[in-house]
Amino acid sequence: MTVAADDAGERLDRVLAERVGELSRSRHKALILAGRVAIDGATIRDPGHRVNAGDSIVLELPPAEDTAIAPEDIALDVVFEDAELIVIDKPAGLVVHPAAGNWTGTLANALVAHCGASLIGVGGVKRPGIVHRLDKDTSGLMVVAKTERAHRALSRQFAEGGRGKALRRGYLALVWGAPERPRGSIDKPIGRHPHAREKMAVRANGRAAVTHWEVLERYPGRDGAPVASLVACRLETGRTHQIRVHLASIGHPLLGDEVYGGGFKTKANQLAAEAKSALEALGRQALHAYLLVVEHPSQGTNLEFRSELPDDLSRLRHSLGAQGARA
Repeated sequence: MTVAADDAGERLDRVLAERVGELSRSRHKALILAGRVAIDGATIRDPGHRVNAGDSIVLELPPAEDTAIAPEDIALDVVFEDAELIVIDKPAGLVVHPAAGNWTGTLANALVAHCGASLIGVGGVKRPGIVHRLDKDTSGLMVVAKTERAHRALSRQFAEGGRGKALRRGYLALVWGAPERPRGSIDKPIGRHPHAREKMAVRANGRAAVTHWEVLERYPGRDGAPVASLVACRLETGRTHQIRVHLASIGHPLLGDEVYGGGFKTKANQLAAEAKSALEALGRQALHAYLLVVEHPSQGTNLEFRSELPDDLSRLRHSLGAQGARA
């Protein structure tokens, strides 16, 4: 590429980032430091080098390295896929990314196998670009980047959260009890629990977190009072365990949530036999990511995806409704 007059005096890494937008500026910097950039035949290793009008820049892109994530033949429910991204409907029980205790059998392992050569990679490594996560036992829609450009664009959308124009994330939750109001918002910061490090909690010094909710259905118990309800949630931020923590903080933890709803186990006595059996068989928190809207990284169009409740949550919902449901 040739440096235009308007770019004279600019940093080399900045010029490259503007001209080769598929790569991040940090990736360009790493390539310069690795000796992969030359100006008029001379290798330049200084990312801050000031370019001159008419300079001829050659950027050598090494082939993407193979990822350390081993490919595994794990069945995926692919909702959408193109050259830049893939949307999957994650089942409950599937961990998103390898970590201590779960080095194999994860969504990332499955994606490396499924995408194969179409996984161009992130940061020079052939790996899926995870831009958001679902808890192991939360089911539903996830989008994953296949290229560096898509990773940066999607990461920006998720960082902007509810402030962005396109991104929308909707969840369906079955919770204990029922809020008195039909809808509302929870604006409470979330941080690591001070004593139980595997948990999150509402904390004054935590990160900002906002969840909007609306009651869709209320289910009466044996005594006629609402024992549970179906709540739609929309995330404005994306903190770890956000919906679980927020709904528990207003007295309505998720059914099946052993971490944040353990004190509500006796409420199961208010359930009819069919609902109680469905809850016992659930074995996880009753949370499903049913709606995902993102802006396509290169086309600029909005992509909207919806997912029906999986069988276990559908059974629980219908058994609760059999006791009599009202909006």
